[in-house]
Amino acid sequence: MIKIINGKTEPERIFARVSEKVDVSGIVADIIEKVKKDGDKALYELTEKFDKAKLDSLAVTESEINEAVGLVDKEFLAVLKKAAENIRLFHSEQKRKGFEIENLDGAIVGQKIIPIERAGLYVPGGTAAYPSTVLMDAIPAKIAGCSQVVMVTPPDKSGKINPVILAAAHVAGVDKIYKVGGAQAIAALAYGTKTIPKVDKIVGPGNAFVAEAKKQVFGTVSIDMIAGPSEILIVADGKNKAKHIAADLLSQAEHDKMASAVLVTDSQEFANEVALEIEKQIPMLSRAEIARASIDDNGKIIVVENIEEAIEVSNQIAPEHLELCLDNPFIYLEKVKHAGSVFLGRNCPEAMGDYIAGANHTLPTSGTARFSSALSVDDFIKKTQYIYYSQSSLEKAAKQVEYFALKEGLTAHAKSAVVRVEDNE
Repeated sequence: MIKIINGKTEPERIFARVSEKVDVSGIVADIIEKVKKDGDKALYELTEKFDKAKLDSLAVTESEINEAVGLVDKEFLAVLKKAAENIRLFHSEQKRKGFEIENLDGAIVGQKIIPIERAGLYVPGGTAAYPSTVLMDAIPAKIAGCSQVVMVTPPDKSGKINPVILAAAHVAGVDKIYKVGGAQAIAALAYGTKTIPKVDKIVGPGNAFVAEAKKQVFGTVSIDMIAGPSEILIVADGKNKAKHIAADLLSQAEHDKMASAVLVTDSQEFANEVALEIEKQIPMLSRAEIARASIDDNGKIIVVENIEEAIEVSNQIAPEHLELCLDNPFIYLEKVKHAGSVFLGRNCPEAMGDYIAGANHTLPTSGTARFSSALSVDDFIKKTQYIYYSQSSLEKAAKQVEYFALKEGLTAHAKSAVVRVEDNE
C-alpha cells in the first residue's frame, strides 16, 4: 500500500528517491566494440542473440511500412494524425531565428541557426511499444530541418516491427527505419555501419542497456538525456475526487516497477481517500503487477500544512511530471521553479501530455528538471556565431585586444590584432 508521510514530522522521507543500481557498463562496452569492429555482421548476430530474430535485412522497406499502415485501424490512424498536428503546432513555435547586429566598434557580429544533419531516434519495442515516442522525437527534428531522421527499433521474433510504430513513423515523416535495438542499435547510430548511417545526435528512451550505451557514446555523438524511471508529482487539495487523483498516480506507476508516483496534499482526509482508491484501482489494471510494485516501493502521499508548502516540496523534488489539481492553477504556475512539464487544473491528467496536447513528453527525470528541459526543436539545431571587422572597426578595437591578450600572456594573439593596424599606418 502507498505510504502516507507527514511532511512536518517525517521530512527525511519526503525527498528519498529510488535509484537503479544495475551495472551493465562492461556488457555495453563489449557490445559497442563488437559493432565498431564488425558492423552489420555484429548487428545480425546480436539481434539473433537478444531478440531471437534471424533477419534477412536490417532496413525496413517501403512495402513493410505500407503494410503496417494498412494493418492499423483507421480510427487510431486518425488519432495519430491529430496528435502529430498538435505536436507540429506546438513545436513550430520553438523555431529560432538568427540575428545580426553592429557592435560599438562598428563590427558585424551575428548568429546563424543550423539544423544538425542527421538525427537518430531510438524507439523501444517488445510489449511496451510507444508510437507516441516516435511522434514526440521525430517531429521536432523534422521541424528543425534535419536532412535525415533515422529510426532504430528492435524487431519481434519473426523479424517484424510493431505496426503502430511503423504507422507513427510514417505519420511523423521518418526517413529511414532499421530493425535493431538495444546497446547495439545505439552503437550503430553513433559509429555507423555499411547499412546504418552515422548520426549526429541520438534521442529516445530505452532500458538500462540503452541508457548506458548512450552514456558511453556521448562525445562521439550528442544525446538528449539519460532518462531515469518515470515520475509524477501531484499537488492536490481536498476538493478533488480521490478516484481521479488515484488514476493519475497509477498512470505513471504502470510504466515500470521503478516508477515514482507522489501526491502532495494539505488534507489528511483526502490522503486517506486516495490511498484507499489506489487499492481499488490496481487490480483493474492490465499491468497490475508492475503498478503494485511501483506503488509499494516508490509511491508516497505527503501531507503538508498548505498548498504553498506543497509547491515548495515539489520544487525541491523537481519532478518529471507535475500536476497542479487546484482552482486557479495559473497563479501557482508562477511559483513552479523546477518541473519537466506542468499540467494545470482538475481536468488535465498527465496522459493528455503523453499523447495529444502537443507539448513534448520526453522530459528530464531524477531531479534533472533543476537544470534541463523537455526535448524540443532546440535539441536538433546548432548555433554558429560569425564576426566581421572592417579596417576602420579593427583600428578601434585592436589596442583593446592587445591589452587583453598580454594580460593572459598570449603575445601571438596580441600581435595578430595590432600587426594589421601597423601595416596600414
